[in-house]
Amino acid sequence: MARITLNEILLESFRRFEKPDLLWHKQGGQWKKIPTRTFVARAVSLAESLQKLGLRQGDRVGLISENRPEWHIADLACLGLGLINVPLYPAESVERLRYILGHSGARLCFLSGPEQFEKVRAAWPELPALEKVVAFRGSGAGDSRVLAWSDLVRDETTDGARAEFERAARAQGPDDVCTLIYTSGTTGQPKGALLTQHNFGSNVLASGSPYGYAPEDVGLCLLPLCHVYERTMDYIYFWCGVSIAYAEGFDRVAENLLEVRPMMMAAVPRFFEKFYTGMMEVVQSAPWPKRKLFEWAVRVGRATTPYRLARQPLPAGLAWRRRLAEALVYRKIRAHLGGRLRFFISGSAPLSPELNEFFHAVGFTIYEGYGLTETSPVITISFPGVVKLGTVGRAIEGVEVRIAADGEILTRGPHVMKGYYKAEEETREALRDGWFHTGDLGALDAEGFLSITGRKKDVIKTAGGKMIAPQLIENRLKASPYIETAVVIGDRRKYVAALLVPRFANLERYAESRGIPFGSRAELLANPEIQALVQAEVDGVNRDLAQYERIKRFAVLDREFSFDGGQLTYTQKVRRQEIEKEYRSLIEQLYQGEASAAS
Repeated sequence: MARITLNEILLESFRRFEKPDLLWHKQGGQWKKIPTRTFVARAVSLAESLQKLGLRQGDRVGLISENRPEWHIADLACLGLGLINVPLYPAESVERLRYILGHSGARLCFLSGPEQFEKVRAAWPELPALEKVVAFRGSGAGDSRVLAWSDLVRDETTDGARAEFERAARAQGPDDVCTLIYTSGTTGQPKGALLTQHNFGSNVLASGSPYGYAPEDVGLCLLPLCHVYERTMDYIYFWCGVSIAYAEGFDRVAENLLEVRPMMMAAVPRFFEKFYTGMMEVVQSAPWPKRKLFEWAVRVGRATTPYRLARQPLPAGLAWRRRLAEALVYRKIRAHLGGRLRFFISGSAPLSPELNEFFHAVGFTIYEGYGLTETSPVITISFPGVVKLGTVGRAIEGVEVRIAADGEILTRGPHVMKGYYKAEEETREALRDGWFHTGDLGALDAEGFLSITGRKKDVIKTAGGKMIAPQLIENRLKASPYIETAVVIGDRRKYVAALLVPRFANLERYAESRGIPFGSRAELLANPEIQALVQAEVDGVNRDLAQYERIKRFAVLDREFSFDGGQLTYTQKVRRQEIEKEYRSLIEQLYQGEASAAS
């Protein structure tokens, strides 16, 4: 693959796809649209302002904001000048914000509003390199170090200014670092991955080609742009001329899907798990004839899935039943997502095969992919004609994947980061003999499809020496209509146990249908009939597990895990160490009388 830069890709795309609705954002309850020309003009004028402030190539610039047009404008301005974008989550704690801005040595920081400014102000005394902040909205209440976005950005610019911006942007080389992304991490201090122009450029070209994106398409931007997954997706959208609509957040995504009616969207497994839960709640509360119709349509869909994945014609009778199911059921389900969605991209963690099969059955196409911050991020993808349920696809063009003797997934190619910032030892540990060590465990089949079996550091070694990948068991538990999240534990213990977060809406509906009284979640979970129901779900999973993998004891929690509570990462992965620390006493209760329970 040619050593192309991200800047070359973006500049070419903005020339090819001059459109009136490049970016959609909601303002005052209405969707506003920003043309390509205005978007580029704002980035060019911002770059001029940043130069006047003395920023030069290689300087680090923080960016703390939710998804919005200003995020992409600031990013493009930084790319053009060769500044290194250091993105942070808008809900970042003061402690982590202080660490990331301090460790990176950021000279300037963009922030979305007063809430982020207060965090920066609290950290500022320990950030000697930070000179200015730029507020997208609000101000610093007279603080001379705070600049207003509106003073730095214009909607129009001269042809000469744009030409100068493009000249500087094209001067950036393939090996020039364009971003420093600190991994959210499930343990310890975050590490800053240095990603280059070519890292992104190669990843965009290789992972965006197979999907048939078109300039008339609209993609919904839901996942945080400060995470590499959504960011690269949006670079692909730009390259293909796809308009980008910024969702207002997970709590408003259902509404936004109906308003925008996108054709594609990137998501994480937790999105699909919650969507499935909501769908099943509706089905379970529907009259008996509608429930039976839905169940029949699912059976028809499951029967057609192998043919559709292999792109083979359906037998006549099955084809007729699918057309009927499409008219009566599938079309109505898709209407709740706007009616125009052609496919989802799922990443960040493996999707339960059972869940993916269900979505395929009811007419949704989900293409799974796999990657990490350090790999820009895509390593493998599924795409039309190349899908195998239970896998995350095959390696993209130019990328190699192999499995080490201990089962760890290794990769090399143009997608792999330059290294970790100010962390030579960690870089040497991750990059060995030309291969990046992902820390994930997996397997490659004869056709090159990759399956993820767990995280190397999460593998449980029981007291009996058995090795267990907890994610596989957790995914099976989450397939239950009554279990939302599961954390399997048992390292150096005699047996496996679990912490379970129930799907409370389903449990409550079950209780109401059987006249079980409850006034609180705690009362609901204490009811013997509810406990027996959850036990039956666990027993069902245990039947398919080896003896040493089976869950001997479990506890059902009365509240969900959350990012604000510290139990989830920004991409909705569980923080195992935090959860085990928080629930230490409860876990110890699960292992009281350990010897007898293990027998």
